[in-house]
Amino acid sequence: MSKRIRWLSIVLLSSSALPAAQFAYPPQMDGAKVEVYKTVGDLKLNLYIFEPKGHSPAEKRPAIVFFFGGGWQGGTPQQFEQQCRYLASRGMLAVTADYRVSSRHGAKVPESVRDAKSAIRWLRRSASRLGIDSSRIAAGGGSAGGHLAAAAGAIPGLDEPGEDTKVSSRPNALVLFNPVLVLAPVPGSLELWGKFQGSLRAMPVLEGVDLGAISPYHHVDKRTPPAIILHGKADTTVPYATAELFTKKMIALGNRCDLAGFDGENHGFFNYGRNGNKAYYETLKKADEFLTSLRYLK
Repeated sequence: MSKRIRWLSIVLLSSSALPAAQFAYPPQMDGAKVEVYKTVGDLKLNLYIFEPKGHSPAEKRPAIVFFFGGGWQGGTPQQFEQQCRYLASRGMLAVTADYRVSSRHGAKVPESVRDAKSAIRWLRRSASRLGIDSSRIAAGGGSAGGHLAAAAGAIPGLDEPGEDTKVSSRPNALVLFNPVLVLAPVPGSLELWGKFQGSLRAMPVLEGVDLGAISPYHHVDKRTPPAIILHGKADTTVPYATAELFTKKMIALGNRCDLAGFDGENHGFFNYGRNGNKAYYETLKKADEFLTSLRYLK
């Protein structure tokens, strides 16, 4: 066992006594630096930033920003608090982002995608002040939040009007937890689309939305950043087969895409506080290994 993996095991075991997170909104996360990254009318959208101990802006560290799940309808940035705390302890600036959802803001999915892109662009624009290496900004998220991260990585356009698009909103890597990656039919895979596409069409947040335009799978090209997908094989909300389709297309184009399937696990299995945190630890270990392979972590 390598020194890094032994150290990770110690950290994970030592945190096992922590209480299960209560994913509250508005979020309350001790020690996080709060910054407004976007204002829409009277609405201010926040980033919650966890810095490595003793961090100095001169250090230019890699960063990751997470987007919460909740079907684009609800949820809270607090979902990824524990992942952020861990990655900050490993030397990254780890960020969890708020964005517009239907229940609080009447938003449709394209507006949520615009917010995700704005958050990444804001981090890159603020890199010197925050001590971020602008060439190593990863995006991650779970379920709908995984969709937002993947959309920022794969889909051109969908930028907030008036933003400086000379500053890229494309992340340099993706860490995706049971993400929604395929929102429109795929030739040769029509059997997949019976129940799943019906459930998508029934969601008010997607009413009137061109699903092909917001489907990361349909926009993957050679510029799509390297990705890891952490997905339960028994997921009945977002089928595991969609992650397989995305991975196959990424690899066919010469992109890196690591798919880690978890037998018997359903949707949201990775969340902190579930089932003694076994899957939380396992997925975090896989994410650590992926980010280490990209030299985002030592």
